[in-house]
Amino acid sequence: MVRALAGHVLGVKMANSEMCVRSSRELWTILLGRSALREPAQIEAELDRNWERLLLGLCYYKPPSSSSAEKLKSDKDIAQPLKDFGFRISKLLGLDEQQSVQILQCYLQEDYRGTRNALKNVLQEERQSQALLLKIADYYYEERVCLLRCVLLLLTYFQDERHPYRAEYANCVSKLEKDLVSNYQQQFEKLFKAEAPTWETHGNLMTERQVSRWFLQCLREQSLLLEILFLYYAYFEMPPADLLTFTKIFKEQGFGQRQTNRHLVDKSMDALVDRIGYFSSLILVEGMDIDFLHKCALEDRPEQHQFFSTPEICKEMDQILLTFGDLPHHAPVLLAWVLLRHTLNPDEASLVIRRIGNTSLQLGVFQYLTNMLQAMGSSGNNCTASTARMCIYGLISFVITSFEEETLGIQQHMINVACEVLAAPSLAELFWETKPEMGLGMILDSAVGIFPQKIGPLLQLLTALLSDKSTAKKVYSFLDKMSFYTEVYKHKPNDIVSREDETLWRRQLPKLLYPLGLGQTNLRMPQGCLGQVILSDQGYIVRWDYSYSSWTLFTCEIEMLLHVVSTADVILHCERVKPILDLVHKVISTDWTVSDCLLPITSRIYMLLQRLTSVINPPTEVIASCVNCLTVLAARMPGKVWSSLHHTGFLPFASTPLTNMAQSISAEGMKAGNYGNILVLIEQPRGEYAVTVAFLHLVTTLVKGQLGSTQNKGLIPCVLLVLKEMLPTYHKWRYNTCGVRERIGCLILELIHAILNLTPEGESQGSTPSLQSLCIYSLTNTDAGQAVVNIMGIGVDTIDVVLAAQPSSGVSEGPGQVLIQTVKLAFSVTNNVIRLKPASDVVSPLEQALTQHGGHGKNLIAVLAKYIYHKHDPALPRLAIQLLKRLATVAPMSVYACLGNDAAAIRDAFLTRLQSKTEDMRIKVMILEFLTVAVETQPGLIELFLNLEVKDGAEGSKEFLLGEWSCLHVVLDLIDSRQQGKYWCPPLLHRAALAFLHALWQDRRDSAISVLRTKDKFWENLTTPLFGTLPSPSDTTEPCVLETCAFVMKIIGLEIYYVVSTSLEQSLKETMKKFSSGKRYEYWSNYVKSLVCHMAKTEEEGMRCFPECQMLISAWRMLLILSTSHADVMQLTEDSTQLKLFLDVLEGTTATLQVPTSMPCLRIGSMMATLLLILLKQWRSVVASAPDVLAPLSQILENILQADQQLMGRTKAKLFSALISVLQIQGLNSGGISQLPQLLLCVCDTAQDEALALMDSTRHVAVTGDIHEDKDSMETDAAPRTLHQDQRDGVCVLALHLAKELCRVDENGEHWLLVMRRLPVLPSILSCLELSLRLRQNLYFTEAALHLLLTLARTSQGATVVAGAGVIQSICLPLLSVYEVTTNGASQNLGFSRKSQDSPSWPGVYRLCLSLMESLLKTLRYNFINEALDFVGVHQERILQCLNAVRTVQSLACLDEADHTVGFLLQLSSFCKEWQFHLPQLLRDVQVNLCYLCQTCTYLLHSKKMLHHYLQTKNGDALPQGPLPRAQRAPQTPSKQPAGGVVGVGERDEAEQKALLAVQCSLLKILSKTLATLQHFTPDCCQILLDQSLDLAEYRTLFVLSFTTPAFDSDVAPSFGTLLATINVALSMLGEVEKKKEPASLNVGTLASSEDIQAVKSLLMFTMENCFYVLISQAVRYLKDPMVHLRDKQRLKQELSSELSTLLSSLSRYFRRGSPSSPASSLLPSPQSKPSTPGTKVVQEGQEPFIQLVQAFVRHVQR
Repeated sequence: MVRALAGHVLGVKMANSEMCVRSSRELWTILLGRSALREPAQIEAELDRNWERLLLGLCYYKPPSSSSAEKLKSDKDIAQPLKDFGFRISKLLGLDEQQSVQILQCYLQEDYRGTRNALKNVLQEERQSQALLLKIADYYYEERVCLLRCVLLLLTYFQDERHPYRAEYANCVSKLEKDLVSNYQQQFEKLFKAEAPTWETHGNLMTERQVSRWFLQCLREQSLLLEILFLYYAYFEMPPADLLTFTKIFKEQGFGQRQTNRHLVDKSMDALVDRIGYFSSLILVEGMDIDFLHKCALEDRPEQHQFFSTPEICKEMDQILLTFGDLPHHAPVLLAWVLLRHTLNPDEASLVIRRIGNTSLQLGVFQYLTNMLQAMGSSGNNCTASTARMCIYGLISFVITSFEEETLGIQQHMINVACEVLAAPSLAELFWETKPEMGLGMILDSAVGIFPQKIGPLLQLLTALLSDKSTAKKVYSFLDKMSFYTEVYKHKPNDIVSREDETLWRRQLPKLLYPLGLGQTNLRMPQGCLGQVILSDQGYIVRWDYSYSSWTLFTCEIEMLLHVVSTADVILHCERVKPILDLVHKVISTDWTVSDCLLPITSRIYMLLQRLTSVINPPTEVIASCVNCLTVLAARMPGKVWSSLHHTGFLPFASTPLTNMAQSISAEGMKAGNYGNILVLIEQPRGEYAVTVAFLHLVTTLVKGQLGSTQNKGLIPCVLLVLKEMLPTYHKWRYNTCGVRERIGCLILELIHAILNLTPEGESQGSTPSLQSLCIYSLTNTDAGQAVVNIMGIGVDTIDVVLAAQPSSGVSEGPGQVLIQTVKLAFSVTNNVIRLKPASDVVSPLEQALTQHGGHGKNLIAVLAKYIYHKHDPALPRLAIQLLKRLATVAPMSVYACLGNDAAAIRDAFLTRLQSKTEDMRIKVMILEFLTVAVETQPGLIELFLNLEVKDGAEGSKEFLLGEWSCLHVVLDLIDSRQQGKYWCPPLLHRAALAFLHALWQDRRDSAISVLRTKDKFWENLTTPLFGTLPSPSDTTEPCVLETCAFVMKIIGLEIYYVVSTSLEQSLKETMKKFSSGKRYEYWSNYVKSLVCHMAKTEEEGMRCFPECQMLISAWRMLLILSTSHADVMQLTEDSTQLKLFLDVLEGTTATLQVPTSMPCLRIGSMMATLLLILLKQWRSVVASAPDVLAPLSQILENILQADQQLMGRTKAKLFSALISVLQIQGLNSGGISQLPQLLLCVCDTAQDEALALMDSTRHVAVTGDIHEDKDSMETDAAPRTLHQDQRDGVCVLALHLAKELCRVDENGEHWLLVMRRLPVLPSILSCLELSLRLRQNLYFTEAALHLLLTLARTSQGATVVAGAGVIQSICLPLLSVYEVTTNGASQNLGFSRKSQDSPSWPGVYRLCLSLMESLLKTLRYNFINEALDFVGVHQERILQCLNAVRTVQSLACLDEADHTVGFLLQLSSFCKEWQFHLPQLLRDVQVNLCYLCQTCTYLLHSKKMLHHYLQTKNGDALPQGPLPRAQRAPQTPSKQPAGGVVGVGERDEAEQKALLAVQCSLLKILSKTLATLQHFTPDCCQILLDQSLDLAEYRTLFVLSFTTPAFDSDVAPSFGTLLATINVALSMLGEVEKKKEPASLNVGTLASSEDIQAVKSLLMFTMENCFYVLISQAVRYLKDPMVHLRDKQRLKQELSSELSTLLSSLSRYFRRGSPSSPASSLLPSPQSKPSTPGTKVVQEGQEPFIQLVQAFVRHVQR
């Protein structure tokens, strides 16, 4: 990336490419493979570009020169402040001026911790600029070191076949090979001869401290240069002349001891000085090529060695080396030269050889080599250490082969160095392959010679010789077949026969070697055994010729120790047993298969541990070895180790059973065990912690062993000891050895990390806390949490200091790496604790510590954010950001506020790493994920990162631009279609960028969105993934690509949903057009279908990428759902495409729900079922033309009924709903008929089960008294649904609705009848219905059940079944609970609720019951009359109240109930005689109330204004909730409301008109039914006109003799005037309908069609017809009644004659224009008897029969 960031602020163009060089640290990071450049070709390109720099080494950095200064001054592209500062850097560092500016730019890019805007002030202000200079000096020193590390890296791996970049490294090394040594040798000489800088030469900043810093750097560079030379010569031969040169150089420099500036050396530099000495020594030894010399000696061809033909050099070397001997570093050089001279010229230089050899031994060569190899570090990943070991291996192998062992000094020193050497990889294998009489084999042989008198030396060697399974087996076999047994005797024993010269002894009696051992724990030396005897200072050393297994001997030794554990011999025996335990540990950890053979030893370790830990002064080293062995065993069989350990008393334990968290945390009743005593009494005072380290390893291994809940509970005391006693205080303990504190901290956190990662199965049983919950509680509420916070608070600066102080060049070991690992574990632990801790309203101490604001950026949030500056280990900043992300999500605090003044600088650092093309991809992804979370939870922080600037626009309007430091620049780059597939934009990073954009849209960050959506090519780039072709689901390698596409779909969906279609960007519309025309809907539909099918087929392995698949399916579902309401914008309007999409969804749903055992499949299936349901409802026309949908849905239903019903509840409900829709849309075609029986059976079975379950649940709730008053509440999902609950969309309700639909399509009833006979479904439903009504519970179920019964009751078969099932018993009495009736009518409002008619309500249930009774009575007639009379008797008060209520409440609900009531009474009125017999008073009351109802309806229909007034005032609402057009109710999206936000006046008037019309229609229906009912209560017209003998007493008079127009008053009795007024109102309404008046009582414009108009006309005619009928009948009743006065009869005749004549003339005029048919039989049943008068058989054309009847009656009256 162009390093213009620094210059940009200062106005620099940075065109000069020479200034855009990669920094050495960045190059090192790339070569390590820690950057985004990971392909071999990219590594090769970097090496090609930079190999000359590597060849130059430190000479790459040139000294200042006048020419460079002139060039810099004349460079116009660099700003003057940078030039001036460059000169200051040059002066301080003695560095070339142009390179000084380059270093400054690299520093500003990589390490500068301020903002770019603050840089000007820093450069101008003296104190700040001095601080910056010193930081740049440190950066420059680091750059120099990194350059050398690059070369070291190449030399380390260029011949390593396992390394991915071996070939590229090898190519580069071949380029460097020629001049590398001479360059680096000169640099080394220059460094150790360099004069220290002073303030005179380098400026006044060169203080003593800076000089010391310079010298430390000088030593470090010397050490690195020598390390590079050593590695180089390990691979390439050194010419003899070079050896001489190096010898002179090192002699002059005193192997690092005689530095020019040695007065500057302080104690902290000793390690570096020693390291220089070690490498000087190693280079000279490597230069002598001892391995080749050894080979020449073996083959007896010494002349082949290069030094054979250089006698002059040899002599000169002799002279120089004879002067050596004053430094320990000389020892290996002298020893190697002795070998060389002894092998090549033994005679010529024997004197020199002896002198030099003695000097070497006097210097303690073997101790020196041991110390040197230990200082080099372990050779795991450290190539230098392992190369040094290989070099020394060759040396000591040859030494031991060439010289007598006795002449080489103490044997133990040789064994020590041999063990150190053998730690190098593959040397152990090499050893076992060489001849035993050569090299180290001879040391082994001599160690065997003193075994088992001295156990240590042999076991120490064999332990070192264990490296892999093959060597483990060799060691085991070697020890299993021992043939000599060595003993020392001070005096000759009695049972021995010996030779005269005492060189051979023979045993006369057998001997038990271990006097206290029993049985197998002993060795028996047989009689006659021979032993070779050597006399020595110690006495007789006897080597018996006796074969035995050392493993048995080891068992005996351990048994012996157990016997003497409490005696004075214990220390001596411990020294013998410790090497045994160490060997056993190494054997079983290397090759587990040998462990069975070692069972006699390993089984005794428990007893040994118990005994040794109980003594007064326990031997900690032996105890640690015991615990280490058990740790290895625990890794394989944790249960067994735990149960055996449990009885040793070593581990902490609980003396009382643990019951709860408080007791556990208080550690009440817990004992620290023997380990706890050792820690407090022995280890802490001594400062040595071998047992503690072993204990932590053991507990961690046991935890990872997943012991199960019981054993894990047993580990609680151990973990509690760590959490309470160790973690909070371990940093304060005394330590003798450096690095142990860090190691203990790391081990404690590893243990906690392992606990937090336990799977929770079986964790929480009972009230006893689990290990995990204990850990979480302890960390959140005690000092343990604060300790972890302190570790995280170490901070990036401290880590950098520790790393800088490491002498080693290795990148994988050292205190710095341990510290980094500890901090990383602390991050991970904290992250997991926050993730797993139970939700709580109280802020825990841990959360408080994490989020509290400290002054001066001291709070933890700022420390975490600053880890972004750490460059050594990319995982550290990544984990810090991950924790920040977690805290930003859950903690109630502002990250922005916590960052304080550093916020902008930290933002710049984040963005710099995000923009860098070489940065490790995982850090970039984590930064984007953090920002994604911040969008929702951290408004301040996200504004800082978005960095939007307000554009100067018009008044009041805000336009935004992207600021220079906006994260959106990077995000836009990442989604740019041209960047896809490049190494700096891998799929994961692309996905993270889109997730961030999605978060902006989801959170409605309008300012950012407004900038983005108008960016050039934004929509095109964003949607690129949707136009690509993905590999088939079975070949998916990058699951994140699915998420990428899902985010794009979601962003498009959100944009289209929230923005009005007219305001959408043109480019988005074009993209959607392209999407549609490019058949992408079909492609994605097909892909999602195949993805779903693939997941269903491969449920096990297919679930690897389940979250990604689920996300894509969810996004696609959202897009399709949106397209149902925004088809025009989405360009999804073609029926064929919609059909294809619908069928794909159906197929996908079928596939997933065929696997009812798989939880993920069920989840996907449920999502698909929801989509299917929505598409069914929205694309009705498409579904209507689709092939048979019923069959696959039926198949799915059968499948899911076999699955776990608790999981399937929601899916079943969706499926029932879908089936209902399909039946309503497609009906039942030929294919469906075959499905019907099975489908009915499934549905009824479910309905029955659900009804019974609901009944149980309702009873349970009723008993416990936990009844929710408001069952209309839809919040049933809020509580865990343990009990069955009644829901509108519940399985039970939908099953009943589906059963209803199926019964409706099965018209002849042959199928459902069979099912009803087979399953007791109706009794179950009726039982539940009865309970629900009685308790006034389960409203939705009740309504659905009644609808089903109503559907069944429409046919005679169905009605018989329903009545036979005891419907009246289930409904009649329980229905009383549904409403409450009081005498004063106070509950009237409760009864006639003002809810919408559509929404379920208890009054609605009552209305449904009335309908059911009406339907059953109508169908069954006399078979149901008794039940109907029972019903009317029980509910008479409600019925009468309802008839009366129309006058006061005109809500649609009230009118609807009145309509249902009158409908039922109409059916019942056909059975007047039965009614009169059973309920005479009720009949009379009903007749009176019906007459009054007729009067009320007439008045309200007559006076439209009065009705309107009533609706507005009495109902308190201008708009009764009538069946308004659906468009009115459709939810409006926020952006799409009208500007005013209020419905216009015109619209309101129209709505009021519609409401009025609805009420009028209801009133008209009630009126027509009322009159039809009254017709049954009045004598038959024909009969009363013609039959003289009619019993008038049978019929009461219903209307009084009055002809005035009725008033709206309950006191005025209904009269003939009422009936005449009714006819008049009907006639005038007919006229209005006909004339289409505007405005009118019936606004024809609001009626949907001519059919509606025709229906209203018919209804009016029907009303008139019945009204005339009742009028005539009642009039004749009066005229024939002898009780009525003659004068009244006369008045009746006159009034009726005049009124009816007028009406007839009006009717005639109306019929001449064209009349509707009568009666309205389609709506209501016509009167039973068709009236006909004699003499009117031939009806005149156009005349209605009832008019003729009226005419006849008028004539009859006029007579």
